[in-house]
Amino acid sequence: MGFEQRQDFARQVADLNKYGQALNQCESVDEVVSLTLEAITILFELTDVTVVEVRNGDLHVVGSTNPEVSAGETPSEVAREAHETGETVTVSGEAAGLTDDADTAAALAVPEGIVDEPICVIVVRSSSDDAFGDEVVRPMEILATHAATAISNIRSRERLERARQDLETRKEMVEMYDRLLRHDIGNDLQIIAGFANAVSELVEDEQAGEYVGKIERAADNSADLIQRVGDLVSTLEAQDEPDARDLRPLLEDTVRDATDQYESLSVEFDPAEFDHRVYAGDLLDSVFTNVLINAAVHNDGDVTVDLYAETPAPDRLVVGMADDGSGVDSDLREDIFEMGVKGEDSEGTGFGLGFVRALTESYGGGVDVRESAAGGADFRVTLERV
Repeated sequence: MGFEQRQDFARQVADLNKYGQALNQCESVDEVVSLTLEAITILFELTDVTVVEVRNGDLHVVGSTNPEVSAGETPSEVAREAHETGETVTVSGEAAGLTDDADTAAALAVPEGIVDEPICVIVVRSSSDDAFGDEVVRPMEILATHAATAISNIRSRERLERARQDLETRKEMVEMYDRLLRHDIGNDLQIIAGFANAVSELVEDEQAGEYVGKIERAADNSADLIQRVGDLVSTLEAQDEPDARDLRPLLEDTVRDATDQYESLSVEFDPAEFDHRVYAGDLLDSVFTNVLINAAVHNDGDVTVDLYAETPAPDRLVVGMADDGSGVDSDLREDIFEMGVKGEDSEGTGFGLGFVRALTESYGGGVDVRESAAGGADFRVTLERV
């Protein structure tokens, strides 16, 4: 008899949904594992249960009711097979047991993930060789889905919290450099500029006057750079906590403003692709503005940007901006988001893309760049999706 034909089908679905709601309220993976073990023990009356977490392709046990299995251990072969195939696996006989003398007749391994991201494998064992029919497999798969969703949500919250902490650390470092630049180096530059100006009024030699002029310009440029860093610090300090925001109207306004400002810039853009809500602060538009303006400023002649969306996971959204310009040198792609890093031919300060990374990471996301299909630059901004 199939799961749906059982007389207690409605009751079991209701019980599974209750546990699903409880799992989504968990604050840690340990809580999810503990509640999953409890649900299987109570709902299925199975006492040999192991939960395996999959993280970055690695499998490790995170909880088990079997005294022979400890957290952190390498999972069994049946768990690995389920993970590798992505399918529920049932084995019987000697292959089902953990040891040769184990009183185990059958084992069931249920893998579950979110989209293409494997999350966990639930393994249960029984002394009965006919214990895992459809009436057990189907509800077990439902429970595994609830557990995987809960773990995925926790990971998203952890990423966001780490990003916030990283941003605070980065803010502290930038503030320290800002104070150093403003108070120490800034004061020295004022002295240099003042004496250079005084000397320029005293020297009559043409070449000496040229050298003095270079000193003045260098001092002025450095003072201007210090002011830019100070403005960046002030902007980051004023940044609000991330909140759920509609992406489509924000991008529509950003694209319109950027293309109005630069006649050489064209943006291919289907607003309907961006009917999403994302976690971000009130400076999210600056992220996209910086990238679009970069395309216009750092490419000779007309440039077209293809604005596209991807959803690599239920809780993630990628906003891609691929242009047909000259691109970013491969040896610079890893460093271009560092504060002050810029290409050899760039006349900018090198802070724009550093600002982009600081903001996106503060929202729990990230940014990277690769070569576009047209041979230009393809900037990809990843955000948390509601």
